[in-house]
Amino acid sequence: MLNIVFLTNSWLTSFNQPGLCIIVAMLLHYFLLAAFTWMCLESVHFYLALVKVFNVYVPKYILKCCIAGWGIPAIVITLVLIINKDFYGNGSLSKSHPYGNFCWIQDNTVFYISVVAYFFLIFLMNTAMFITVLLQIHSVKTRTQKTSRSWKR
Repeated sequence: MLNIVFLTNSWLTSFNQPGLCIIVAMLLHYFLLAAFTWMCLESVHFYLALVKVFNVYVPKYILKCCIAGWGIPAIVITLVLIINKDFYGNGSLSKSHPYGNFCWIQDNTVFYISVVAYFFLIFLMNTAMFITVLLQIHSVKTRTQKTSRSWKR
């Protein structure tokens, strides 16, 4: 959906409908944040599968992932809309280019908080999970090598 909204954004902007532009910008923002959130959930799943291998039962795991994956971005979008719906709009790049318009976040502060900071938090979480998984794999490898040496003796 992110790709579809992104690719049709300029075309939909050409209709010069402010309401349509707000909806398109909101959808683009939502699906971008949803993609980041699902990436984070995948790193949590990676951690559970490779580090907490045994005795990991999360009741209604998929439902919880779906609520987080689709709900957290919806909360962010709702907050932005509640604060000011005019944060979304038509950012004209060039008047001479007919498809130079693009519906997106118009306020830099909102962009940095709701996109850049959000991505940065997801990136930190993914990095922490990745390092944890690498350390776990390394410790398992080290234990396996010690065990095989003792068996050879």
